Amino acid sequence: MDKENKTPRSANAPTHPFCHALPLQIRFNDIDTLGHVNNSVYFPFFDLGKANYFNAVRGEVIDWKKADIVVANINCDFLAPVYFHERIEVRTQVDRMGDKSFRMIQAIVNADTEEVKCLCATIMVGFDVARGCAAPIAEEWKVALNAFEGREL
Repeated sequence: MDKENKTPRSANAPTHPFCHALPLQIRFNDIDTLGHVNNSVYFPFFDLGKANYFNAVRGEVIDWKKADIVVANINCDFLAPVYFHERIEVRTQVDRMGDKSFRMIQAIVNADTEEVKCLCATIMVGFDVARGCAAPIAEEWKVALNAFEGREL
């Protein structure tokens, strides 16, 4: 674990500081019999983070019926349990982009202690809705993601 920012070493570790965070509400039914958030609950948390991030990146609410990016792969490292009383948030960034895909890194973090609870890497691919197949990432996404992240991806 990196002592300075409490980020564990992982293939899914962030490469730059996060510039997007979304507070999350833990519901009673998110807790399993061991007293912590069940691992299946993290993926809806990541989806909320992605949707909120994309809305912020584009400066508008995304119409997902016309989605020109879709999830192709998702990998998650569960590092520490999240308990009902914890104040958590999902942090999201895009850390690299190619012509047809980009990689997102997300972290579930205790907002009070900065302890990283979970790291997730998602590969998003361009998608042609009309043809129902992969496509290059639209230039609008590339420009907006670079501007939001404040760097060339």
